[in-house]
Amino acid sequence: MRAATYSRYSSDLQSEASIADQVEVCRRLIESKDWTLVATYEDRALSGGSPFRPGYQKMLADAEAGVFDVIVVEALDRLSRKLADIAALHDRLQFADVAIHTVATGEVTTMHVGMLGTMAQLYLSDLREKTRRGQLGRALKGRIPGGKAYGLDVVEGGEGGVRRINEAEAAVVRRIFKAFAAGESPRAIARKLNAEGVPGPGGRPWRDTTIRGQVDRGTGLLNNALYVGRLEWNRCSYVKNPRTGKRVARVNPREQWEIVEVPELRIVDDTLWDAVKVRQEEVRIEIGRDECGNPLNRAHRQAYLLSGLLYCGVCGGRYAIAGRDRYGCSHHRARGDCTNSATIRRDDIERRVLSGLEERLMAPELVAAFVDEYRAEIERMTRESTVARDRLTRERAEVERKIERMLKAIEDGMYTPGMKDRMRELEARRDALDRAIADAPSPGPVRLHPRLSDVYKAKVANLQRALDDDAIRSEAAAILRGQIDRIVLTPGEDGSLAAELHGDLAGVLALCEGRECERPGKAVPGRRLSVVAGARCPLFRTPVSAFIAPPT
Repeated sequence: MRAATYSRYSSDLQSEASIADQVEVCRRLIESKDWTLVATYEDRALSGGSPFRPGYQKMLADAEAGVFDVIVVEALDRLSRKLADIAALHDRLQFADVAIHTVATGEVTTMHVGMLGTMAQLYLSDLREKTRRGQLGRALKGRIPGGKAYGLDVVEGGEGGVRRINEAEAAVVRRIFKAFAAGESPRAIARKLNAEGVPGPGGRPWRDTTIRGQVDRGTGLLNNALYVGRLEWNRCSYVKNPRTGKRVARVNPREQWEIVEVPELRIVDDTLWDAVKVRQEEVRIEIGRDECGNPLNRAHRQAYLLSGLLYCGVCGGRYAIAGRDRYGCSHHRARGDCTNSATIRRDDIERRVLSGLEERLMAPELVAAFVDEYRAEIERMTRESTVARDRLTRERAEVERKIERMLKAIEDGMYTPGMKDRMRELEARRDALDRAIADAPSPGPVRLHPRLSDVYKAKVANLQRALDDDAIRSEAAAILRGQIDRIVLTPGEDGSLAAELHGDLAGVLALCEGRECERPGKAVPGRRLSVVAGARCPLFRTPVSAFIAPPT
């Protein structure tokens, strides 16, 4: 029998040797059973409370692919500490005909899943409460229950959570507070600090978000109350999204906060702190209104066609909206450590891509492919409609036979009170089936528009307007974006901005031009092609009918 092992430990504080120890005890069990070890899977410093672990997911995929017949673990809680996840894993492995064995209990059955899974989840809940209780105890003593804040150093030895002021970093904190209160933006402050070579938290470059953070959650340098000698703990609760495995922050009511004075950690005075709070409120009101002074939630901009797909060819950072409808390098704007100051209008880069689509979709072979695909789709829909209509007809005949049998039984004197309700149900079902059959399209020969290719060409020639159609815009944009890996924007010496497109979109163009595509030089498979202004630009590999309504 082919066997595999899975090992995991959950914290960076645990020993790396834990994995080796788990593998060893599993290996010995496999040898005692005369099984063959064919694969090992592991996850280091990852919680068992979430299934979104790379080693775990690889193990599950290989199990369903038939790579091994049994998975061996030290204990069931190595696989998961959530009962629902353990039960789901057990069901999936059972379906794949893969058994679970633990060193302690042997083969895992449904009973083990229920009992041990419940115990593992209770352990996780108990550990969470004990951790929270320990953090509360630290906070009430004026100790820091969280990580290291910029401007404060960890005092080694003694009771945990003790901090002291780092004078060099504290000077930077005061400088940032004074600059912001004087009217400088977090972005301008970050750019200036990076230009001077001042290291940010953890030695990383400064970003505007590092400075401004989120006021409600108390994140960001400008919102850290430790700088005025006040420890605020339990401002937020963190809940794990069961679908994604990611933690989501939720702001707690103020009465649930634990506030403790720690004057020995004060870095800025109350006057400067209050000035920053006033400025933050002014900025919040300012960015919440448009040019005419009308309230506007700019934090929720609409997702544009190419948002999140544009990258800087100099530093590798993302191109994001910079000003009104212009994309610019986010690292150049937020950190100032990228020399690429070139921007491009949103409609310009979208036009480059869409104009290429319009041109290349006119290729004769693609027009023919569209007609063939459209015909095949219509034939498929016709077949499905015929099958559905036949099913309804058969069911209607069966209901009619039941009604006739019941009437015959009544005529023979076999009436019971419940037969009246049953007859009413059958008659209602018969009427519903009659309506469904009447509404179902009648089968017939497939008739295509005699000038279908011309209709296709007219639609493609007006692709931009088609994408503006509210009825299909979101679906069409999603399909188009799914064919693009990334678009790299690189400034030229003459002031131009070259765009290189990576993904299936570029691959289709190259294939239409009858030449091989280049690989983009990364782990993710894809293709690339230059998309300069006025140049021939790639297509996307997707059913064209997703963009084009059927002819009328």
